[in-house]
Amino acid sequence: MVDHASSRADDAPVLRLEGVRRSFGIGTDVEIEILHGIDLVIQRGEFCALIGPSGSGKSTLLNIIGLLDRATAGKVFITGEDTDLLGDAELTRLRSRSIGFVFQNALLIPAFTALENVMMPQLVDKGWPDAAMRENASRLLGRVGLEQRKDNLANAMSGGQQQRVAIARALAMNPALVLADEPTGNLDTKSAEAVLKLMREVNLANGTTFLIVTHNMELAEQTDRIIEVVDGMVVSGTTRPTNASRNKLT
Repeated sequence: MVDHASSRADDAPVLRLEGVRRSFGIGTDVEIEILHGIDLVIQRGEFCALIGPSGSGKSTLLNIIGLLDRATAGKVFITGEDTDLLGDAELTRLRSRSIGFVFQNALLIPAFTALENVMMPQLVDKGWPDAAMRENASRLLGRVGLEQRKDNLANAMSGGQQQRVAIARALAMNPALVLADEPTGNLDTKSAEAVLKLMREVNLANGTTFLIVTHNMELAEQTDRIIEVVDGMVVSGTTRPTNASRNKLT
């Protein structure tokens, strides 16, 4: 089997959407189109926010970008791979190796330790644990400031700590793209600022691309690019030189 993640072209955009449409059937005769021909390119190393009112199609778009759903029409390329050409098993493999996920709720396994939760993506991919896997998980927990808590059960950690574990877990497979869906939505202001700062640090240090879905405009304005979806269409996607991006360039 071809390893699509390792064979991707380094100069290809992390994400390219061409004329993406998504329709859902209601009954036998009625079909409603939620996404109306979306074109979008996100390059490697971008730190982006995806905003839009409720019902605008953000969740549908995120599911398609995350390869959790297929478009009704149009093309979706992840790190240069045309996902239309992939079967279900290949699609799952590409998703697990190229995309990390951070959700509003950390969705950790409560009875597992922080270390075990971070190991999960690699364990699912490989099928059994090994020393290298544990070492990688420990390193990532150190990266998010939680190495001393690696043996703590997930349900014994604060909300902010759980989100840090979730970010470490999202990075376990060294993905090209991290999709963060309202990652600070359940956190207090201090914890939310810490989580956003951590994602930015990972972005700058590793060149990991982030697409952060949020209703929080203060958070969105701290990214380099805001992509706005209204009524199933991208209506803006302005790149702006934030302080963090200027620091990256100097």
